[in-house]
Amino acid sequence: MTGADTVAPPDVDLVDAALALLADRPLVVLTGAGLSTDSGIPDYRGPGSTARTPMTYQELVSGPAAQQRYWARSHLGWGRMERAEPNAGHRALAALDPTLLITQNVDGLHEAAGSRRLVALHGRIADVVCLGCRATTSRAALHERLEAANPGWGERHAAVESRPDGDVDLDDPALYADFVVPGCGGCGGVLKPDVVFFGENVPKPRVERCYAAVDALASSGGALLVAGSSLTVMSGFRFVRHAVKAGTPVVIINRGLTRGDDLATLKLDVGCSAFLGALAAGAGFPRSTGEV
Repeated sequence: MTGADTVAPPDVDLVDAALALLADRPLVVLTGAGLSTDSGIPDYRGPGSTARTPMTYQELVSGPAAQQRYWARSHLGWGRMERAEPNAGHRALAALDPTLLITQNVDGLHEAAGSRRLVALHGRIADVVCLGCRATTSRAALHERLEAANPGWGERHAAVESRPDGDVDLDDPALYADFVVPGCGGCGGVLKPDVVFFGENVPKPRVERCYAAVDALASSGGALLVAGSSLTVMSGFRFVRHAVKAGTPVVIINRGLTRGDDLATLKLDVGCSAFLGALAAGAGFPRSTGEV
C-alpha cells in the first residue's frame, strides 16, 4: 500500500489543523521509508510490508559468506533502486525548503528532487566505502564490476521480490553460492555501502547538526514534521523526544502506528505525498479524489 491508495477519508478537522499548525512556520522535517513508497521502494513497517531484519554490520564483517550473501542480493536490488524517481512528496519537500530536512532514507531521492539543506542521517547507498583503506567510490562503478564478475546474474533472478533499501528476497544460499564479490580496487579490502548499518552509529557531526536545527525551532516558533517514519529506530526518534522536551510542536504523518504517537501534537494516518503537496501549495487536502 502506498500513500496514494484509496482508503477511508481522513478526519477533515485534524488534517486542517495540521496544515494550519505547520503553515508559515520554520520547519525541520524528518522523513522515513514511507516517503519513498510512492516511488516504488518498499518500506520496512508500513501497511502491507513484511517484517524483515536487515543484515547488521557485525554480520557483514564476519566473513566472506556473509559478504557474498549481502552483495548478491544488493546487486539485484541496486539495479532496481537506481531507476526510482522522486515522487510528489519529495518534490513538495524540495519546494517547501525546510530549515533542515533530515532523512533516514539512503535512496538519494530527496537530493534528486532538489532538496538543498539536507542531512542523509544513514548515508547514501549510491556510495561505497572500503573498510580497509577507507577509499570511497561510486556504487555505479561497483555495479559494473559486479556485472562483469557475474554475467547474466540479473536476468537469472529477475523475478525475485524487492525489499527496502535495495535488498531483495533471495534467502536460499544455494542461489548465490557462486556469486563473485570483488574487493577494493585499490587495496583488495572488504567493500560496504557507505550507509549506517544496524550495529553502527550515525556519525556524530550529522547528529549534532540535526540537534542544532531542532533546538533552533524552540526560539523561532517552528515545528518538527515527521513524514513516513514509524520512528522505530532511535536514530530518528531521538529528535522527536528532543523537540517535545523543548516544547516544540510535533506533527507526524504516517500510515499506521509510530513510536512517537503519544508524544505528537498531532498525528495523521494519511498519505505523505498528498499531505506534503497540500502543505507546499498552501492548499486544501485533496479529499474529492480519495487520495489520502
